[in-house]
Amino acid sequence: MIILGLILLIIGFLLGFNILWTIGIILIVIGLILWVLGAAGHAVGGRRHYW
Repeated sequence: MIILGLILLIIGFLLGFNILWTIGIILIVIGLILWVLGAAGHAVGGRRHYW
């Protein structure tokens, strides 16, 4: 999810699409939150680890 967010950020920046930029930021934030929760040992989405 973090990688997809980065890709959308780059595409949105290069092409000038603000909606892609916004979606990219949202995906990066959600990906980081899931990563931190998984690293802390909390089950995320029914899984013990989040990759």
